[in-house]
Parts: sequence; structure tokens; C-alpha cells
Amino acid sequence: MNRIGIDEAGRGPVIGPLVVAGVSLDKETADKFKMAGVKDSKLLSPKKIFLLERLIVENASGYMVNEISPAAIDSRFKDGTNLNFLELDRMAEIANSLRGETVIIDCPSSNTKKIKAFMAKKIPNKELIVENYADKNFIEVSAASIVAKALREHEVAAIKKELEYDFGSGYPSDPRTVKFLKIIKENGLIMEEKYRKNIRGTWATLRNLENKNLHDFL
Repeated sequence: MNRIGIDEAGRGPVIGPLVVAGVSLDKETADKFKMAGVKDSKLLSPKKIFLLERLIVENASGYMVNEISPAAIDSRFKDGTNLNFLELDRMAEIANSLRGETVIIDCPSSNTKKIKAFMAKKIPNKELIVENYADKNFIEVSAASIVAKALREHEVAAIKKELEYDFGSGYPSDPRTVKFLKIIKENGLIMEEKYRKNIRGTWATLRNLENKNLHDFL
């Protein structure tokens, strides 16, 4: 019997996509991954993440990734869609596409009961486990977190190359990211297509730039 683990990477950044990934494992492969050191990607170095990603995609019964672009994230407000439910829709698509009798989801909300009821309508005929910190407690979700994180890191590296600037992690807490946004906004570049397609324009980070001074980053 197979179980499907689903997780995401890149929910909070202001730059780059949100990546949702699912991995289908049988028990033998799950045990193999555990012995190899598969665990929540937040506990692993970038080098280890990329090494384990290769192991996972080459040995899993199946896997699937689904990217949510900054434009899709921004448009959720126009559609009246909460970010949680935008993410959950992609999770359901993955769950219904992979082979497995049980689906384990790292819940994006503390209200796991509500989310489980919502997902049960979208993923019929499969047992559902919906938990907070599932990426720490289930090897299938740990594997999905690694696949999602690895793809997001590849995407961020590609964006840096395209924009010819190392903006750091892309998270609002990263001074390099905020400095980059401040520079392109003050120089009137932020609405150019190559920037606009990679930046989540609805994030509060952009609104708060007015309170930042470039001298703070020198």
C-alpha cells in the first residue's frame, strides 16, 4: 500500500513561486528514505536537500510538483480566494493524481478539522491525515517538503540569474531582499515585466518600503 505525502515551500517570500509537492511511497521505500536521512527540509542543509531530492525522485512510486506563480498569488484577492485554499486546491490536484490509499497533508492552518473536512470533498475515496508539523512526523511529507524546497531553490537561482542580482532568500525578513526591492522601486523598475512576474505585488513588504532608507543597508 502507498501513502502520499504533500507539503509546500515558499509560502512566505515576497519573491518567487510557492511550490507544492507530493510524493507517493510504499512502506519499504519510506523505510529506506528514513535510513538515508530524509526529514523536514527545514532541518537540512541546501547540499543535503539536493542530494536527497535526487534519491526521492528516482525511487518514489510517484511524485508531482505544482508551482503557484506570484501573479496567481496576487490574483487570489481579485478572485476572493484565501491563500490557504489556493494552496489546498493544488494539494488536492496532486493527491488525486498520485497512486496511494492514504493522503497525508501538512496543514497550512491551525484549524486542521476544518481543513480536513474541506479536503475530504476534494479528495474522495482516500483516507486523509491532516496535521500541523506533518513534515516532521511523517516520512512521506518530509520527502515532499524536500522536493518542494529543492524546486523552489532552483527557481530562486534562476530568478537571480535573470535579474542579475543576488537578492538573498526572497523573504521579507532578509535585508538583502528588502534592499533589492527598495532599489528597483526607487528607480522606477518595479513594474517592468521581468520584475513584476517574479514579485508578489500584494505583499505588505512592498507597502512598507516607504519606511525604509537605503542607508540602512549600506
